[in-house]
Amino acid sequence: MEINKKMRAVVIGASAGGLAALQNICRNLDKKFSKPIVIVQHIHAHSDGFMAWHLNSISPLKVKEAEDKERLENGVVYVAPANYHIMIDENGVISLTTDERVNYSRPSIDILFESAAEVFQEQVVGVILTGANGDGTAGMNSIKQCGGLTVIQDPQTAEVRTMPESVLRQVDVDQVLSLEKISEFLNNLN
Repeated sequence: MEINKKMRAVVIGASAGGLAALQNICRNLDKKFSKPIVIVQHIHAHSDGFMAWHLNSISPLKVKEAEDKERLENGVVYVAPANYHIMIDENGVISLTTDERVNYSRPSIDILFESAAEVFQEQVVGVILTGANGDGTAGMNSIKQCGGLTVIQDPQTAEVRTMPESVLRQVDVDQVLSLEKISEFLNNLN
């Protein structure tokens, strides 16, 4: 498969087991990675921002909790804050909302992925990692329908296989990669 070198953003969704998977990916990103990355990890509504702080401490890229009305910057990793949906608008600006839960989740992977698909079309990469529900499947379908690139963690390497298996059953994904290969794949987008 030919990689679109004009990719403008990467969106990643994770749930159960996601912190370990995200650590693996963030630790191995190239320090010259030139796209914004936006992450939704299902977390407790009262989480304190530890995840963004921790990932920042091990990543060669800046990792931060996303802020409302913040413009995406290349080479920065944004983590959805606890209890907020995160969306991206047509100007590459982040919006945070407390709208109803989607798939029992806030933040919802589907909300992020659907907004990214609408804005970036074929210039977005969606990545689904380990997780215990179906959140992200509809969003990955949106990315696929808009011509974006769809990647899932190989369910065999996922701590919890439900989420990547759900996507695999319902979306004709472009890449199924072991966790260890995902950051290498992303680094090749540069």
